[in-house]
Amino acid sequence: MSAPFVTRFAPSPTGLLHRGHAYSALLAHEAARANRGTFLLRIEDIDATRSRKEFEAAIFEDLAWLGLSWPAPVRRQSAHLADYEAALSRLVAAGLVYRCFRTRREVAQAMASAPHGAMDTFRSDPLPSAEEAERLARGEPFAWRLSLAAAQARLGGFGNLTFQEEGAGPNGETGLIQARPELGGDVVLARKDVGVAYHLAVVCDDALQGVTHIIRGCDLFEAAHVQRLLQALLGLPTPVYRHHRLLAGPDGKRYAKRDKAETLRALREAGMTPERLRQEMGL
Repeated sequence: MSAPFVTRFAPSPTGLLHRGHAYSALLAHEAARANRGTFLLRIEDIDATRSRKEFEAAIFEDLAWLGLSWPAPVRRQSAHLADYEAALSRLVAAGLVYRCFRTRREVAQAMASAPHGAMDTFRSDPLPSAEEAERLARGEPFAWRLSLAAAQARLGGFGNLTFQEEGAGPNGETGLIQARPELGGDVVLARKDVGVAYHLAVVCDDALQGVTHIIRGCDLFEAAHVQRLLQALLGLPTPVYRHHRLLAGPDGKRYAKRDKAETLRALREAGMTPERLRQEMGL
């Protein structure tokens, strides 16, 4: 009997979906059908300042228009903060994270002043306990950062960290990939204003939902390296990854919300059909 195949599409309700989202969702849905598996929809709404219920409703509407279906209930990250807090508490207890009191601007300045040739990532050391206590007493905000140094010591190095890539990374990487979590530096796992950050939430969600295959754009290939490390530290299974090409518009720029890419709603209102859209995307 073959192992179950479970994949997911996990948009953030911070804007309307565009062609790039449709391509990723369709690939995941078709992969699930081809493997007699399950396609999950997950709403990644931990960013309370930008997430909107009207965008969530539009996600359901757009995906239904594309002809996709998924089991209910849909997991919303905002309803499962306790899961992420529990995982963070484990990392705190193991000494694998530290409090970082630097602002985003200070972090950017620290990276800019790094020696020439250094990686464009942030790494630091925990503050002395007395200084940290003083800052906490003053109520200064902080972020929990994953300590690469502590993680490396815990695992005896990163040499045994690998993941299977069935698609291709931005430089054509495929097959068994040696994870390089140092590419991400000491990533933020939680903030005071958000509670949990992307990497930790995604790793917890995928494990709790039994996701076996992650199908997403190759712009998230480097994220797999950091997430593979978190899976090892938390004792979670490692899914198979399948990173796909990114769709680009006539101007050669990839579709993105921040660039106000033409939305699926606009395409639908202009008379586009799901069948024609699939053909345009080569599906």
